[in-house]
Amino acid sequence: MAQTLMTQGDYRKKILWFAFPLLIGNLFQQMYNTADSFIVGNFLGATSLAAVSGVSSIVFFSSSFFLGFSTGAGVVIARSIGARQDVQTEQHIHTTVALGVVLSIALAVLGVLLSPWLLQLIGTPDNVIADASLYLEIFFAGIGGAILYNFFAGILQAMGDSKHPLYYLVISSLVNIVLDIILITVFHMGVDGAAYATVFSEWISAGLAMYRLTTCPAPTTLVFRKVRFHKESLRQILTFGIPTALQGCVIDLSNIIIQSYVNSFGALAMAGVGAAVKAEGFVFLPVTSFSLALSTFVSQNMGAKQYDRVKAGIKFGLLFAVSIVQIFGVIFFFLSPQIISLFNQDPSVVQFGVGRSTVTSFFYFLVGFSHISSAVMRGLGHPRVPMIVMLVAWCAVRVTVLMTIGQIYHWIGLIYWIYPITWFLSSIIFLFMYRKIAKEELA
Repeated sequence: MAQTLMTQGDYRKKILWFAFPLLIGNLFQQMYNTADSFIVGNFLGATSLAAVSGVSSIVFFSSSFFLGFSTGAGVVIARSIGARQDVQTEQHIHTTVALGVVLSIALAVLGVLLSPWLLQLIGTPDNVIADASLYLEIFFAGIGGAILYNFFAGILQAMGDSKHPLYYLVISSLVNIVLDIILITVFHMGVDGAAYATVFSEWISAGLAMYRLTTCPAPTTLVFRKVRFHKESLRQILTFGIPTALQGCVIDLSNIIIQSYVNSFGALAMAGVGAAVKAEGFVFLPVTSFSLALSTFVSQNMGAKQYDRVKAGIKFGLLFAVSIVQIFGVIFFFLSPQIISLFNQDPSVVQFGVGRSTVTSFFYFLVGFSHISSAVMRGLGHPRVPMIVMLVAWCAVRVTVLMTIGQIYHWIGLIYWIYPITWFLSSIIFLFMYRKIAKEELA
């Protein structure tokens, strides 16, 4: 497989053709997160759904940590590919894989040991905590599959290959759904069946992506005996990866605190809000896809010093992604009762889910702008900017509001409105920072 350079040809076609497989792939990856909730909610009931939904914030927190490093590695690899630096590209790839192995072991051990404590920390109700703890421990024990897949996929995407990660996600997602149904309905397992299905399918995707890398031509071939840390490669990956990882973590840290506030309203609120968040994840897929596409596009073209092409690509990607996500938001607004009821038909569960979605859905364009801006900043070589913006707007502000106003007024609506308010704040800051950085980097 040859490297796909995004430094040549029609930039609009390059971005769209790269983003489309990412969109479909993210759709199937979202099915990972949703299939468990959908099947559990319908076959095991609202309490089990609350258990699976209640651990989502912790799962996303751990995922954001390793996704940050894989994203940072992708930026570094894409830049070296754009600059046609073969030796550096080979070193970056093998250092990335070594880092993925180390993180897999570390997060598995820490996750299993800390699962019960984490669930108690966020105030998980007594009637939910046993199932939630079981699901979380199984997830962490097998987290290596998710970590390694994302690192392998990040390398492939940095090469300009977004199709093969899509194929592997389709396969593993279908396996996950089939195993969910078999383990829960045939073997009568509980939430542990859903957890085992997810872990097994993630290892399948990791294995397929790893094999693909071993068949790539030099300098992008994965050779196991070459997997080790290269000092300069590790330094560059950490320079981009740590801020990106921290950015994701602080967002999900605030979500964990928000989850603890949701938990105070009981299992039905946990199930309803959790279902809305799962459904909302599908709406945000265009944003996620174009963020990854633009990050790769900007990184490769910055490496090739094609600054006019970078500016044109940013404008196109931003406009397209923001428009699409808001159209989906309007559709979600009108269909939210039907969508939430797919997870569980309890009227209270549906009411909580619809309450959240009707407040947030008309503000999705702000999410799109913030995420695309964040990806652009990384591609331009300023990964600390989105980390700081998200730390302030999406973490500090949310936590402060919940720790002050939330303690005085025990109101579920506070959870609904805190999102669009902080989305607006981050968008304003990103707009100011982009104008400043663009003058320096793209002059």
